[in-house]
Amino acid sequence: MKILNLKINNFGKLSNKEIKLKDGINIIYGENESGKSTLLKFIMGMFYGLSKNKNGKFIPDHERYTPWDGGEFSGKISYELASGEKYEVFRDFKKKNPIIYNENLEDISKSFNIDKTTGNKFFYDQTKVDEGLFLSTICSMQEETKLGEKEQLSLVQKMSNLASTGEDNISFTKIITKLNKRQIEEIGTNRTTDRPINIITKRLEEINNEKEALADFKNKQYDIEGNKKRIEEEIKKQENELELLKELKNLQENSKLEKEKIKINEDTIKEYSKKIEDLNNKNNETIEESSVKKKSIISKQKILFLFSIIFLITSIISIFSIKNDVLIAISIVLFIITSIITGYAQYNKKIKNIKDEKLQNVNNLHIKNEIEILDNSRKNLKKETNIAREKLEREYKEKIENLRNKYIGIIPIKTIDEMLLKETIIYDITVLQNSISDNKIKLHSTKLDKDNIIPKLENLANLEEEYLELEEQYTELYNKNEQINLVKQEIEKAYETMKKDITPKFTSNLSKIIEKVSNGKYKNVQFDEAQRMIIEAPNGNYISAKNLSVGTIDELYLSLRLSAATDLSREDLPIILDETFAYFDNSRLENMLKYLNEEYGNRQIILFTCTNREKDVLDKLGIKFNTVNL
Repeated sequence: MKILNLKINNFGKLSNKEIKLKDGINIIYGENESGKSTLLKFIMGMFYGLSKNKNGKFIPDHERYTPWDGGEFSGKISYELASGEKYEVFRDFKKKNPIIYNENLEDISKSFNIDKTTGNKFFYDQTKVDEGLFLSTICSMQEETKLGEKEQLSLVQKMSNLASTGEDNISFTKIITKLNKRQIEEIGTNRTTDRPINIITKRLEEINNEKEALADFKNKQYDIEGNKKRIEEEIKKQENELELLKELKNLQENSKLEKEKIKINEDTIKEYSKKIEDLNNKNNETIEESSVKKKSIISKQKILFLFSIIFLITSIISIFSIKNDVLIAISIVLFIITSIITGYAQYNKKIKNIKDEKLQNVNNLHIKNEIEILDNSRKNLKKETNIAREKLEREYKEKIENLRNKYIGIIPIKTIDEMLLKETIIYDITVLQNSISDNKIKLHSTKLDKDNIIPKLENLANLEEEYLELEEQYTELYNKNEQINLVKQEIEKAYETMKKDITPKFTSNLSKIIEKVSNGKYKNVQFDEAQRMIIEAPNGNYISAKNLSVGTIDELYLSLRLSAATDLSREDLPIILDETFAYFDNSRLENMLKYLNEEYGNRQIILFTCTNREKDVLDKLGIKFNTVNL
C-alpha cells in the first residue's frame, strides 16, 4: 500500500495544503512547530477518524485539531493497495463517517462495516490493522522517541511488552492482575457491596418498590385523560350548538322585525278599510238626509198647496154664499195675501234647496275623492305587504337551509333539524350557556387533577427510564464481566502459545535486524522468564537492555517495531517515522536508513524531520528520495 496524495482544507494549523507522496522514501521537512506532527495526525485521522474523548490526554484530538481560523474542518487522502485498487477518502471531521470513493469515483462507503462509536471501519476492513496496532508498529510518533536517560527503563519495558503481546504498553505479567482489579473496581462480585453491580442491583429493587406504589396513578391518568377528552368534546359540541342557536336567534329576531313591519302595514290597511267604510257610510247618510229633506219639502208644499186650494175654495164659496161686499173683499185680499205668502215661501224654499243640493254635491265629491285616495293607498300597501311577506318567507327558508348546510358535519343532522324548529331559543341558549359553564368548571377541575398527578407520573416515568438505563448498565456490566473472564482465558492460552511459538520467531527476526543496524555489534536479543529484554554483548555476555545507551535503546526499539510490522497486515503498509532518529548518531542513522532501503524497499517510507541529516545521509548513500517542505 502507498499513500498518493494528501489534500488538507483545514486541520489544526495547516490550511489549504496539497501534498504528493511517491514510492520509496519520502522526507517531510519542516522546522519545529511547522506542522509535521499535525500532518501525521491528519493521516491517522483520515484513516481512523478523530476521537472526541480525552483518552488520557489533556485535550481531545478532535478539539485540539479543530482549525485555528475556523475554516472547513476537512480533507482528502488518496492511496493505492497492493492489488492496484485506488481509493479516495473525503472526511469532514465534524461528522463521524467519511465518504469513500473507488477509482471510478463511485461512493462505496456503505460497503464497509460501520461501528456506532468509531464510525466507518473501511481502513481496518482493507488492512486488518486497527489504530492501536498501527501506532505501535509501523507508525512511530515523535513523543515516543524523544526520551532521556531516566526514561530508558520505561522504553525497555515497552519493548518487552511489544515483543510478548504485540502492544508496547501491555504486559502479560501485569494484565491478568489489572483485569482482576478492574473486575472488582468497575464491576463487582457477589462478595462486594459498594461496587457498580451491587449499587445497580440495590437501586433496581428500590425502583421496583417505588413503581408498584405509583402504578395506581398511571391507571388514574388514563381515567383523567378519558374524562378530560370527553368533557372537551362535549364543550366543543355544545359551543357549536350554541353558535347555531345564536345565529338562529338573530335570524328569528330579524324575521320578527320584518313581520312586525308587515303587521304594521296590515294594520294600516285595516285603518284604510275602516276609513273607507266610514266615508261610504257618511256619504250614504248624507244622501239619505237629502232625500228625507226633499220628501219633507214636497210634503209641506203639498200641504200648503192643499191649504191654498181649500182657502180658495172656501173663498169662492164665501163669495157666492155671502152677499156682503166687505167680506168678499176681505176674502179676496186674504186670498191674494195667502197666495203671495205661499209663493214667496215656495220661492225661498226652492232657492235653499238648490243651495243645499249644491253643497251636498260638493261634500259627496270630496268624500268620493278621499275614498279613492284611501283605496289606492290600501291597494298599493297591500301589494307591498304581500311582496314583503313572500320575500321574508323565501329569505327565511334560504337562511335556515344555509345554517343547516353550514353545520352539517359539525352537528348531527337530526340535532340541527330539531334546533331549527325550536321556538324557545333564548331559553335554550341560556340552558346551553349554563351547561358549557358547568362543563368548563368540570374541565378545569379535571386539569387540576391532571396537574396534581403529573409530578407523580413524571416521577414514575423517570423511574422507568432510570430502570431501563440501570438494566442496560447491569447488562453491560454482566457482559463486560463475562468478556473479561473470556479475555483472561484467551490471554492465558495466547501467552502459553506465544512462549512456545511466536516469541522465538519474533526474537530471531529482531536479532537479525539489530545485527544489521548495529553493524554486527549486537547479534542476539532474548527475553528471560520475567519477560525482561536481554541482549548479547560483543564479549558474549547477556546484559539487560536497560543498561544500554539511549541511542542503542532507540535503535533496538525501532528494530522491534519493524520486526513486529512484518506480518501484521495483508498489506505492506507505509512505515511512518516522526523524528525517530533524534538520538541516533550519524553512524547509526546511516545504518538504519541503509537497512530501511534494503529491507523495506518495496514499502513506502515517510520520514518526518526538522534537520537535513536524513537528506545528507541518503545523498551520501546514493538513495533516491522525495522531499516535501512544509
